[in-house]
Amino acid sequence: MQKTAVITGAGTGVGRAVAIGLAKEGWQLALVGRTESHLIETARLAELTGENHLIVPTSVSDLQAVTEMASTVADTFGEIELLVNSAGTNAPKRQLFEVSQADYDRIVNTNLNGSYYTVQAFLPQMRERKSGTIINIVSDAAIWGVPLAGTAYTVSKFGQRGLTQAINAEENKHGIRACAILPGEIETPLLKLRPSAPPPESFASMLQPEDVAECVMLAINLPKRAVVQELLVRPSR
Repeated sequence: MQKTAVITGAGTGVGRAVAIGLAKEGWQLALVGRTESHLIETARLAELTGENHLIVPTSVSDLQAVTEMASTVADTFGEIELLVNSAGTNAPKRQLFEVSQADYDRIVNTNLNGSYYTVQAFLPQMRERKSGTIINIVSDAAIWGVPLAGTAYTVSKFGQRGLTQAINAEENKHGIRACAILPGEIETPLLKLRPSAPPPESFASMLQPEDVAECVMLAINLPKRAVVQELLVRPSR
């Protein structure tokens, strides 16, 4: 039976790279993100056609929207084996003294609550089947706080890392495993939200989205008896 994955943040960056990698391995995919045109482009790049994919424009920060998305996926594909939470955001004004309450709420709702909402939406069917893998694309900002990441982003990523640990603590006995991928600096559109753009010469030393996608593939392709609870990957220089 063909396996199904749901990928949030699938319209750009790591989510797009994961979609391309999974498509090459024959997965059918539900592509989730805020911008439909970006999701359509991901489907084109992944060479997804016909009935092997579903495009579901959704803001994961909205609980009702996530509930409706999960229902649409279930109606189309039935059960899912894999959930990849890659949706994430930040703000230019991000340090403690300047971040607005609106930006703080938006970042935490997207990065942390969005992951929690999707986990809760798909967990019951995984539990019933006693099988499922959940991948949370976190950040090395979940290990140490640095000004570059900003307060809200750091809070959200520490929480997302904790969510991953809680899933393993509670759900491994039900056949469900979770992995937190903790990448360092990646060349993705999220860089555009920095207070100042990185110099062009710095891009060559950054991780690329496909590097992080390879980490995802490692975590999901190991035998089900093995769980990569955390994977820290950083630029080599």
